[in-house]
Amino acid sequence: MSRKYFGTDGIRGLANRVITPELALKVGQAAGLAFQRGEYRHRVVIGKDTRLSGYMIEYAMVAGFTSVGMDVLLLGPIPTPAVAMLTRSLRADLGVMISASHNPYHDNGIKLFGPDGFKLSDDTEREIEAMIDGDLTGRLSGSAELGRAKRIESVHARYIEFAKRTLPRNLDLEGLRIVVDCANGAGYKVAPEALWELGAEVVSMGVEPDGFNINRDVGSTATDALSKRVRELRADIGIALDGDADRVVIIDEKGRLVDGDQLMAVVAKSWLDEGRLSKPGIVATVMSNLGLERHLQGIGLSLARTAVGDRYVLEHMREHGYNVGGEQSGHIILSDYSTTGDGLLAALQVLAVVKQQGRPVSEVCHCFEPLPQILKNVRLRPGGRPLEESTVVTAIEASRQRLGAGGRLVIRPSGTEPVIRVMAEGDDRDVVEQAVDDVIEALRRVAA
Repeated sequence: MSRKYFGTDGIRGLANRVITPELALKVGQAAGLAFQRGEYRHRVVIGKDTRLSGYMIEYAMVAGFTSVGMDVLLLGPIPTPAVAMLTRSLRADLGVMISASHNPYHDNGIKLFGPDGFKLSDDTEREIEAMIDGDLTGRLSGSAELGRAKRIESVHARYIEFAKRTLPRNLDLEGLRIVVDCANGAGYKVAPEALWELGAEVVSMGVEPDGFNINRDVGSTATDALSKRVRELRADIGIALDGDADRVVIIDEKGRLVDGDQLMAVVAKSWLDEGRLSKPGIVATVMSNLGLERHLQGIGLSLARTAVGDRYVLEHMREHGYNVGGEQSGHIILSDYSTTGDGLLAALQVLAVVKQQGRPVSEVCHCFEPLPQILKNVRLRPGGRPLEESTVVTAIEASRQRLGAGGRLVIRPSGTEPVIRVMAEGDDRDVVEQAVDDVIEALRRVAA
């Protein structure tokens, strides 16, 4: 059953068009009612990234939550994983992150966390959706039972200390020159501070948010400037976060990109050697490179694949007992520490390996040679169902035959944008590219 508001990562869309004050108010009321479990005073924490529209959405949600009797603790700009951590630490009944992650400033979104710090299940999201579209007038609090709102000032320090404690006790980052790119987003204060407190020489980028420049030519989806800076400064490593700091990619000392697949391989091998892997394998999505799967097999580990979205990775991890998982895009979930992807924590684990081994990042983080992988998008026509068209079905089957048993073809509608993503990989780049192009051409004919 499809959902009206929630996608793969909360509710997301154009600010003040899709994500309106009216919707934010209704989400606050519906989610607040869904998480009232008894007669005690309920509370919700709300964090946000640095988008201009965050003010509008934040205060609309405050109105929604207080109108159903929930007290609100405002955290200000702070990473998504910090919201998840503080939801548990502050014994809140619900956590909210206002962010559209790696999207441009004109988009925004609402992510919800339960009292355990985990993202909500599909069933709970459907329950909230039903209430959003219903009449909640009769369920609003009386005048004497309205909630209160206040701003919490100590949250940055609490998250920094939490992050630092995930490193081995006697390990610091002394002697490392680190360039950190915070995407002008939610991590712009905490990430440089945490790295500096751990002893590193820190050069910061993307730490001057103005409401409009989040993810603009900076961050994990635009790493050219970081790569150039790392080379110019002869830094040991570059760390690129996204707008809400729940994902990370690395730039090695040569200026080359290290994606989430390689980072998962680094952590998996390190934790395997230290006896810290809870199961002999990790969890990733259908988009992770075949090279990662083959590398893991070579060291005796398995790769379990899920649908795209870190929530699905986490669900599989929880259900089957894994403690390392993530996405190629850089969502790395280390469930010994966090209930969601955490860019800073993942970077710290990689830095720990670099320090312990005393080798350059280019050697530590180049665990395998990725197979040729090509991803292209086709914009969807509103109301169309192109994947059901016979010509598209035929093209997909022909491309799968072309790739053979040693390749993969993944076609999926995006959960955050009106596009269909077509990805293929295999040993021969020309074959892979032709397989993708044939499907793209078939989709364009029916979507035109």
